[in-house]
Formats: sequence, C-alpha cells, structure tokens
Amino acid sequence: MGSLGFEVTPLEKPFKGSAIDFGAEISGIDVENLTDATFDIIRAALYKHSVVVLKNQEGLSSRAQYELTRRFDPAANLYSHGKTIDKRSVLHKDLTTVPNQPQVQIIGHGKVDEYEGLQDLQLTHPHHRTFHKHPVPLEEDRDVTHFYRWHIDSAMYELDPPRVTSLFAARVPKGRRQTLRYDDGSDESLDVPLGTTAFISGYRMFDLLSDEDKAWVLESYVEYAAHPYIWMSQCKARSNGLGLFSDGLELDASQLPPVDEAKIRRYPMVWKNPETGRLALMMYPIPARRIINMKTGVVVDDLKTVRETIYRLQRPAISPQYVYPHDWVEGDLVLFHNHGVLHSIVGAFTEGEVRLFRQCNMAASQPPLGPNDSISI
Repeated sequence: MGSLGFEVTPLEKPFKGSAIDFGAEISGIDVENLTDATFDIIRAALYKHSVVVLKNQEGLSSRAQYELTRRFDPAANLYSHGKTIDKRSVLHKDLTTVPNQPQVQIIGHGKVDEYEGLQDLQLTHPHHRTFHKHPVPLEEDRDVTHFYRWHIDSAMYELDPPRVTSLFAARVPKGRRQTLRYDDGSDESLDVPLGTTAFISGYRMFDLLSDEDKAWVLESYVEYAAHPYIWMSQCKARSNGLGLFSDGLELDASQLPPVDEAKIRRYPMVWKNPETGRLALMMYPIPARRIINMKTGVVVDDLKTVRETIYRLQRPAISPQYVYPHDWVEGDLVLFHNHGVLHSIVGAFTEGEVRLFRQCNMAASQPPLGPNDSISI
C-alpha cells in the first residue's frame, strides 16, 4: 500500500510469453475530487510506468478529465490538433468535440442517442480497410484485424506533442476477441480484446537497438511534413500499422494549405523522460519527411529511404511480446506518457456494437526533451 492509502501495482502480463515492462494500475483514486497530493502519486507513477490505469471512474466528467490531464502541463490549454481540423485531414472524421470542453474529443463507434449534450451521434471507429494497402480479406473481417496506425498523439506541425493523453471508456462492447495479424511476412499474430488500444514502449524500442544504431539515433533528428495529415491523406499504410508505402501519393505543396516554414517541426529521434532520464526512441513514422544527422550534417531527403530507415529501427519493438493490448472495462481511465510510448487503435466492429470513449490531450507548452537536455520540467 502506497502513501495516502493508494496502491500502485504493475500491470499483469496480458498473455503468456509477454515481455512488457511498463504499465501500472492505481486503486482508490477519485479523479472528480483530486487533491495535489493524489496527483503527485499519479504523476510519479506515470513517468515511471508510462501507462497508468485508473479503474472505476464511472461518471467521470469531461471537466475533471481535462483538469487531470492539464495538470501534467499547466501552461497547455489548446487541443493537440488546434481549434479546428481541416476537412481534408485524415483525422477529421474520427473526432467529435465536447461542446463545453473543447480539449476533450468523443471517439468510438456506433449510434449514440445522446452524450455530452450532443444528439444522435453516429461514431465511426477507424477501420484499417480504409487506410491499409493490403487489408484483411472481407470474409475474415469479423475475426481478424490489424494495428490501424502506430502513432504519437500530435499535430506534428505548428503544435508540439502533448505530454500526456487520457482515454476514458464510457461504453465498451463485450465478449468478443479478434486475432490481430501482422501480415508483414513475419507470421506474427496476437489475440486481442475487441476494440483494444495497443501500446508499445519507446524505451524498449531504444534498448533493442544495436550499439551502432544507438549512437546514430542519439545524434539524429526527424523533420516532419507540413500539414502532415493532409499531405499523406491519399497514402496507404503497411499491414502492421507501422508507416506508409512510398507510392508517390503524397500531395504536393500546391495541394496543401499555405506552409509557414517556422511551423515545421523537427524533433530528436530520442526523447528523454523528464523524471527518470531514461531514453526513448520516439519517431512518428507516418508524417516523417526527412532525417538529419546533426553530427555529420547529412540530410536524408529521399522519402522511401526515410521510411525504410525508421521502419528498420522501430519494427523489432512491435513484435507481440512487447505489445500491451489494454482490455477495456467501462469506467477505465487510462493515462499515457505521450513522450514515452506509441499506441494504435485496433479492431473492427459489427452492426450494433457500440464503443464510446473520450480522449483528452493538449499541445505541449514545450517540445519533447532531447537526449542532451536537462530533465527538470
């Protein structure tokens, strides 16, 4: 039992053979009536464990979810993708803003008569069939799925990645599981709960690198495309959700909104945990445009090479033993350190299956810490 009577317990291994070394559950938390002392416990657990599960939060208000999420970065207040999302963005159809709390979005699947003051919601869970170049055959769609898109929550243009994202489960479809197939030539697969959110550790991703690759990533940056979710809106993804095929489908500058060079984001490949100092390999493969080695000055500008390089570095860490697929229960509130883990939505729903969630995050007040930055924030 921890201080103040709260217990921080590492998450159980989700399946035999799992090698996950992150994630914790904290019992006894009342988010609706959060004290500074209780928040300090949550904060310490999150930076240590990367993913924190708070159970039994039924009735949690959007306001309380927002206030908890913002505590990790009090100077932040703008939703991670800004006040509005361009209709040409691949994200536009996935998000519905809570009217009285614009930092909180409603996500999920199915028809919802009323929620958060909104009527007749028709939510659509992103299906890999709309995004992957080689989707699961239609006749297998009920039972077999893919990781949709491994990502960091971020606009990756103008705004910096949120420090923390919170996900709240209001309604969860029950009783069905799916086989997640990688379909990347590896023969790897994973048994997952329907509609899981899957997490992988950027720290594990860094630790799995060779010494030579570690030295190279520590001195390298990724430059991300301007208006990335419009730029790549015609592209198709790999079947394991880890990046895009290079088929020349990216939009050119004349097809994008005006570009402000000052808003283009360049981040180190390696981000430092602000509390522990641990190093994570944190690259968002889909919007990546260039690689810059700061030591040699070499710029990798060929998009196919950029994608293949990032894929080679990241692929070992998404193998099944390193994936945590959260088994959602109504009332779960999950917080994750967006500067230390990547995640992916998963699954395909049938008629009548309803998934109703709230997501909250805010563009960070500062960029992620690089490997040589001070760990104090």
